[in-house]
Amino acid sequence: MKVFKFGGASVQDIDRIKNVAGIIDGYESEQLIIIISAMGKTTNALEKVTEAFFAGNKEQALQLFGIVKQQHLNIAKYLLVTHYNGCYSQLNDFFTEVEWLLHDKPVREYDYYYDQIVCVGELLSTCIVSTYLNEVGIENKWLDVRDLVRTDNNFRDAAINWNWTSDAVKAAITFIDTNIYITQGFIGSTDDNESTTLGREGSDYSAAIFANILDAESQTIWKDVVGVMNADPKAFPEAQILAELSFEEVIEMAYYGAQVIHPKTIKPLQNKGIPLYVKCFLDSSLSGTVINKKLIKNLPPIYVVKEKQVLVHLHSQDFSFVGDEPIIALYQIFKEIKIKPNLIQTGAVSLQLCVDDRQDKVDQLASAASVIFDVQIEKGLELLTIRHYDETIIAQLTAGKHIVLEQKAIETLQVLYRI
Repeated sequence: MKVFKFGGASVQDIDRIKNVAGIIDGYESEQLIIIISAMGKTTNALEKVTEAFFAGNKEQALQLFGIVKQQHLNIAKYLLVTHYNGCYSQLNDFFTEVEWLLHDKPVREYDYYYDQIVCVGELLSTCIVSTYLNEVGIENKWLDVRDLVRTDNNFRDAAINWNWTSDAVKAAITFIDTNIYITQGFIGSTDDNESTTLGREGSDYSAAIFANILDAESQTIWKDVVGVMNADPKAFPEAQILAELSFEEVIEMAYYGAQVIHPKTIKPLQNKGIPLYVKCFLDSSLSGTVINKKLIKNLPPIYVVKEKQVLVHLHSQDFSFVGDEPIIALYQIFKEIKIKPNLIQTGAVSLQLCVDDRQDKVDQLASAASVIFDVQIEKGLELLTIRHYDETIIAQLTAGKHIVLEQKAIETLQVLYRI
């Protein structure tokens, strides 16, 4: 049994959905679990719906959601013939879920509404793709992942209840009635049946959850790139493909912000030694990248750029040393407001933290830390991380940059600079 995950770009229009069907048809003798993301930029569009709703602009939120509805109905209309009515009925149920909420007033936190609204993107895409596959003779069964993946109520970054989820997945996926199951990535639900999400790009993680629980032969992520690259090819045209990587290397890359693999994806696979393939859905004949337990030597420099960074300067209020108690208190703040520093540098009486520029989280951090420290905020920064660096690549990538912070270890260099 194999697990496939198709991202939003692979199902963004009619031609690409047909292409996905062609890929799946090539594995007709295999048992497959297929995880599918929201179509194209649907998640971004639904985020705008959420923002309008939470700001009290009900009419704008409904109008924006109407655009999302029509886009999906158009794709279903032009893609389907004999199965359209059934698909339309199921899509309409999902539309109603969101519209019912949008007619209300927000009384809970933003992240709760984010998850209730944004999760519909995956439900819509999988409904359409599953119906199309059945129409063209690729028999499959559609599953609502919210019935299978149980999480806590940490909305937008929910944690999995592995025992409950494992029992539910094994009960639902038996391969008795079909060889192909289609379900959603990125989402789950709480004990109260409230939708949750697992963090942006969480569909990779969803696929790994199924692979781990069902002891899959492999997991394949189908993307619009030829494989895992040593840098973002859009920013660095000279980027090269990495044919093979170790689990550990990919975890490091993900930790520092590489967007190819979700940070939480690797652990469920590594725990059971399940290889991960990253392949190109535009040309499935390409070998792509395989990620496994083997230690890979002589890798080229790998570099990751994180935009929209904030440097938080913390200085002890009475010039006392920054010791155990302030550090413990600071990490408690990280836990409470659910923020992860991308870089920390400690001095005798000061600390510097680099975090993503999420205004709400930065404000909470600054407010909570001001009880212990004097706080200053510096915005408009970028963070460059280089793995397996050499002096040539350092000079090349930092030329002309105004560096405000640098941290160097044997394998990894991080440089924070003003744009």
